[in-house]
Amino acid sequence: MPRILHLVDDTTPGGVMRVIDHLTTSPKLADQADHIVRIVSPTGALPAVQADVVVSHLSLSWQRLPHLIAFRARHAQLPLIHVEHSYTEAFTAQNVSARARFFTMLRLSFSLFDRVVAVSEAQGRWLQKRGLVGPSSLQVIPSAIDLSAFRAIPRQSGPVRVIGAIGRLHRQKGFDILIDAFRMLPDRDIALHIHGTGPEAAALAAGAAGDPRILFHGHTVSPVAAYSKVDLVAMPSRWEAFGLVALEARAAGRRLVCADVDGLRESGKGARFVRGASVRDWASTLAMCLTEAATSVASPDAHDSFSDSWLRMLDDVLPHKVMAA
Repeated sequence: MPRILHLVDDTTPGGVMRVIDHLTTSPKLADQADHIVRIVSPTGALPAVQADVVVSHLSLSWQRLPHLIAFRARHAQLPLIHVEHSYTEAFTAQNVSARARFFTMLRLSFSLFDRVVAVSEAQGRWLQKRGLVGPSSLQVIPSAIDLSAFRAIPRQSGPVRVIGAIGRLHRQKGFDILIDAFRMLPDRDIALHIHGTGPEAAALAAGAAGDPRILFHGHTVSPVAAYSKVDLVAMPSRWEAFGLVALEARAAGRRLVCADVDGLRESGKGARFVRGASVRDWASTLAMCLTEAATSVASPDAHDSFSDSWLRMLDDVLPHKVMAA
């Protein structure tokens, strides 16, 4: 069978690693190829490898670029695929001041790969709109994991009383906005459960101080258990290439409130979108959710399309057609 080597430079627990784990262990994909994960330095040279296809899950930067060029030259005939897990339109607006320079880095980096995978339609449109990836190289494959355990969670049908925030405690996730918005709600019989760890933990705890309705649960060993204890999932992300939490919330039948950014716009029928990014926008939306009757949430069906799309792409780039969808 073909040997597919996945290069990873950030193993921080979270959605990206769970998607990579699914990609490399899914039975449908494993039946057609051997998938191996190799951890590499986030800043150093990339190793010489032996594989039929290399899939990059690397963070692109000017520091990384010379190593990518050297790797491409060393493996000139080897099909290379890059999955862009991070950069989006909203990321650029929020974090990049020298945008022309940033776009130049992305164009040069992406040009070294035979295929560039966008993890959402919104990200793919942005990559094309900015001329960062040619149409023949761009592949849109929305991320996925096995959702069977989430679908088995009993459906929630009562009023919203427990709001859940699940993810890394990082500025990207916007949990500071959520905490401030939640504190504006007068209801004493509601709660905000925050699951995750990260660099913003202390600042978020300080922002929640004095409100006994806000609970921090730390790292969640079982995401299924976290979803089973909440009525609504809030995603106030400042940017989000895809949004695995939205996929899981829908599979669990939980009501979903999302920021109107990037890949979160594809969170499906039944999701509510907050059009503004202010604390007041979020407070008013949450207040409405507390008074509404339960609504049905469409469960996603992403697993098979994810696997089939990867099988087709691998078949396209392999020199010998040995994959079968």
